[in-house]
Amino acid sequence: MPILLRFIILLLFVLPLSAVADTQPEDVPLQTKISQMLMVGFRGLSLNENPQFAADLRDGKIGGVILFDYDVARQSQRRNIESKSQLKALIAELQQASPRPLLIAIDQEGGQIARLKERHGFPPTRSAKALGKKDDPDFTRRETEKLAATLAEVGINLNLAPVVDLCSNPDNPVISGYQRCFSTDPQRVAKQAAAYIDAHHQKGILTSLKHFPGHGSSHQDSHNGFTDISALWNESELIPYRRLIESGHADSIMTAHVFNRYLDKEYPATLSPVVIKRLLRQKLGFEGVIISDDLQMRALADHYSFEDRIRLALQADIDILLFGNNLDYDPKLVQRAQTTINRLVAEGIISEDKIERSFQRVTRLKNKLN
Repeated sequence: MPILLRFIILLLFVLPLSAVADTQPEDVPLQTKISQMLMVGFRGLSLNENPQFAADLRDGKIGGVILFDYDVARQSQRRNIESKSQLKALIAELQQASPRPLLIAIDQEGGQIARLKERHGFPPTRSAKALGKKDDPDFTRRETEKLAATLAEVGINLNLAPVVDLCSNPDNPVISGYQRCFSTDPQRVAKQAAAYIDAHHQKGILTSLKHFPGHGSSHQDSHNGFTDISALWNESELIPYRRLIESGHADSIMTAHVFNRYLDKEYPATLSPVVIKRLLRQKLGFEGVIISDDLQMRALADHYSFEDRIRLALQADIDILLFGNNLDYDPKLVQRAQTTINRLVAEGIISEDKIERSFQRVTRLKNKLN
């Protein structure tokens, strides 16, 4: 009997079956991999209110869900959040309906940007500006542990925070205007953000640094239209990202829909291979999950078709395509996105290797929850 064959047989008898099985790669269909790259919002306080979304979940077409307290398109307070008990039950429904564990995401930064509000029975939170002004990482950690405990209690496992944009422009309508930034000092921002993230990790919650490569210097809000930071952006805005990547605090990073002609003369950051692949992946060395900001925001939607937004984001190396489905609501958005990505892969525009890399990154991120 050949030596190699005898060695393999010996391994089969010596190793437990679980150890042998763990060495085998999971055979995952392409469609499942694509689904893990979609994070989508929906309407409803329970899944019974949204049969289409429930069916998409049961069919395994979604990898993540984003929750809101306000329906922008309807200008209504009725969206996903009514009370603590209702939200906890909804999230349990979402996870039970999905064949794979979901990322359940929310924007619970603290202060004015908090989807879990006091009127819903949730405790008050402090803004990044208030925490940064005190400049005490231990205080930030203690305060943020309260916020993270609230998320853990209801089943949210990904907070789309902290904001690590600098407070560069005091007149910024969407960052400084809502007290979302810690400081003008990038070192202080990194220190505060690290404490904020540590508090989330203590409670088993993942986080996302935002908005890369920096939204703090802008004069415009990318929710509302084209946002050009070319004359305002400074390389110091990268320092918090570099520090937090190096220290292992960056679970995921969310991009900004800002345009900077000195970084890329053609595309805003979310759609730019120069910004995402060259700057974030190669120069800063980030190998984790990159999440787009909402692909329905006007900064992109006014200038690129639905298919072009998906194509360019994937070509730039975005891993999770985020559709809040809130600024505009499309009950068939999941099917449209799936059809679009499948066609791009079938036509060779997006490679299966790209889908595989993103799937592996998302899988590693979800495994951190275990």
